[in-house]
Amino acid sequence: MAVNDECKLKFLELKAKRNHRFIVFKIEEQIQQVTVEKVGSPEETYDDFTNSLPANECRYAVFDFDFTTEENVQKSKIFFIAWAPDTSRVRSKMVYSSSKDRFKRELDGIQVELQATDPSEMSLDIIRGRAI
Repeated sequence: MAVNDECKLKFLELKAKRNHRFIVFKIEEQIQQVTVEKVGSPEETYDDFTNSLPANECRYAVFDFDFTTEENVQKSKIFFIAWAPDTSRVRSKMVYSSSKDRFKRELDGIQVELQATDPSEMSLDIIRGRAI
């Protein structure tokens, strides 16, 4: 599975320049390549992010989560989310699952990984809990 250069460029912009809140990646099965499907601006919320994931198709996503620690320190963590809803096609789940580690290696700087098959598995409370 090839990775489109735009995927790496957008991720570097999110990580270094912080000019994106999230990125949703899609595997284009016809050309066997991971591509950028959607980029969220820094003003967008976690709800905007979850709403951009299709209800019955697999995706990879990266989310830059800002939070405040108990010591009142502003921090952020970059989450990698493998979205594979139960309602997606079996073949699609297999393709995303088998390509995940290779794709993740291309994105240097991911701090937390999350696997989700339905929205409750990636609620804001779960994200917050994994970040701290």
